[in-house]
Amino acid sequence: MIRTATPADVPVIHAMVRDLAAYEKALDEVRATEEQLREALFGERPAAFAHIAEDDATGEAVGFSLWFLNFSTWRGVHGIYLEDLYVRPEARGGGHGKALLTELARICVERGYERLEWSVLDWNEPSINFYRSLGALPQDEWTVYRLTDGALAGLGSVVE
Repeated sequence: MIRTATPADVPVIHAMVRDLAAYEKALDEVRATEEQLREALFGERPAAFAHIAEDDATGEAVGFSLWFLNFSTWRGVHGIYLEDLYVRPEARGGGHGKALLTELARICVERGYERLEWSVLDWNEPSINFYRSLGALPQDEWTVYRLTDGALAGLGSVVE
């Protein structure tokens, strides 16, 4: 079962964010707190949204998706950028990941959004194969760039 996350889900979302970071060999990069997630998802002006995948038999949260709106100047409409998709290892193969992506695709279609996009690490073959099986296409001609920490602070403090 897929459902919209509630404030009560923040601790489990936070735990799964950490699990995902550990899987991606980057746990030391996680700085987000439960309070930050609560504010981003359920504050006065939510900037992100989340869905929970539950085990049908137990009702236990076994996965989540966390996403936000982007905008295509070429298409002239919003889209969804999927920041995180995670299913606990013991629940993989049960259709939860596909159900989470299906829900996001449904939201796109319902709201007239024309893109559902995400990034995947180039070494994550199981996920790449899964995404390809759904018809997703890699955007190999694009390279992601990121400013963080000192580089971001340095550029952001330039006065012209």
